This record gives sequence, structure tokens and C-alpha cells, in this order.
Amino acid sequence: MSAEPRTTVTALSLPGVYRIEPRPIPDRRGHFYEAFRTEALSAALGRPFPIRQVNYSVSRRGTLRGIHTTTVPPGQEKLVTCVRGSALDVAVDLRVGSPTFGQYEVTRQDEGSGIGVLMADGIGHAFLALSDDVCMNYLCSAEYVPGTMIDVQALDPEIGIPWGLTGEPVMSDKDRAAPTAREAADAGLLPRYADCLAQYASLADGGRE
Repeated sequence: MSAEPRTTVTALSLPGVYRIEPRPIPDRRGHFYEAFRTEALSAALGRPFPIRQVNYSVSRRGTLRGIHTTTVPPGQEKLVTCVRGSALDVAVDLRVGSPTFGQYEVTRQDEGSGIGVLMADGIGHAFLALSDDVCMNYLCSAEYVPGTMIDVQALDPEIGIPWGLTGEPVMSDKDRAAPTAREAADAGLLPRYADCLAQYASLADGGRE
């Protein structure tokens, strides 16, 4: 076995957001890749990334989901990968007081690429389904606690995500009625950057119980 890393973990412009790109190994049958290794991912994060819940979403073409995050505490970090179809995946900094608050990172995800995006607590997630029957896989660091979901408007003009829409997106009633980031911050709904940093430090010290 080669000692060469089989995945590359890259820190993106938003603190706490990482892109994970595997190195496929092809042969006559197709190809194989490692989605991630706990040791390499934990080294990049500076803390463990335990997997406590696994989710899937299936979406028709033109579906826009998000922006979603959770309150801190309890938080719920996510590693998101497109396992069928194609999606425009977006991470948004929703941590009040963060130097990159309201900024975003866009990653095109296609089935078979194995590219994943890890989002720390306080980072919002949204995606646009670019094909039919898009399936997204979510590896979550904690079990979801009902009542802790935070919704922010994915079409917020101040955030200005370049979705490239050519028509009306398919959205849930909840997502369509979600407040802008400014409205959510003014209402005290968004996590504070200081609380997120304290959460990260707690995880580094001993992991989430």
C-alpha cells in the first residue's frame, strides 16, 4: 500500500470549513476511493470528528435547500457529499462576530467525485440540485435535537449567493419564509462566534459527550 495520502483536506476561506478531495484508484472495474480518514480529518480540524448521525436527502432538479444550521450548543458539524447527481453546494458563515460573517464558499459536487465539504458548528449549509434525483449524504457529529434548527433565506440579497437560477427554485414553505441573515441576527437567532470557538475548544479537549 502506498503511503501517499489518499485524500486531501483543504481549509477554505471560512474558518471551520474544509474541502475533502479523494484520490481515486482506477482499474478495469471502475475506481475506488477513500472518502476520508478520521486521523487526517481530526489533524486538520485540531479536534475529533465523531459520526453520530447519518442523513440523506433526495431532491428533484431545481430544488434549493437551506440555509440551515443549528444552535450552539448543542451544535451539529456536517460533512456533506453528493452521492448521486450534481449539486451546487454552499457553506455560509452565520456566526455573529465572525470576521467572515455572511461570506460563503461554493463547491460544485458531482456523483463519483467523492468531494465533500465539512462545516463546523455555526456554518450554514445550502445546495441547489442541478440534476434530477440528487442524493446528498450528511455525516453529522451529533444527533439532531428537535427545536435547534436555524433557517436563513438562501436568496438573501445581502449574502448574494450566485445560484445561477433560470427559473423559480423548488423550496419548502419553511425555507421560502426564512428570514435574512440580518433579520435572524437582529432577532438573536444566530450562534455567536465566541460560543462556537468555545465549542470547538471543548471538542478538542475531550469530544462531545
